[in-house]
Amino acid sequence: MESCTFCKIIKQEIPCEKIYEDADFLSFVDIEPVSDGHILVIPKEHIVWMQEAKDEVLSGIFKLSKKLMTALKKSFSCDYVQVAVSGQDIPHFHIHLIPRYYKDNLSNWPTKKYKKGEIEAVAKKITQEL
Repeated sequence: MESCTFCKIIKQEIPCEKIYEDADFLSFVDIEPVSDGHILVIPKEHIVWMQEAKDEVLSGIFKLSKKLMTALKKSFSCDYVQVAVSGQDIPHFHIHLIPRYYKDNLSNWPTKKYKKGEIEAVAKKITQEL
């Protein structure tokens, strides 16, 4: 896709601080990190949403993410690596790998409480589509 920022990075039209690259995937440092070491992992094939990816792309990107998470944990001595799957901010399926520390006070997404009976309705709605 010509206007996709990540596709431009893949084509080296936009520079990045590369962490890993092979024929199918690219990983690089996020330019707006949540914490030091925050990296992105993307397929080189332009895929907007994760559910649109072929199974071999999914298994490959998550195997690579596991390898990169291990490197992040060692490199930054973090307590864990947070994983977030995105596609909304840049319309190209990508995974955020974010070094985290138990006392880092970084905020997470907002949560809510279900009202009585809502949780069952949500579960039913999803399971009907399986």
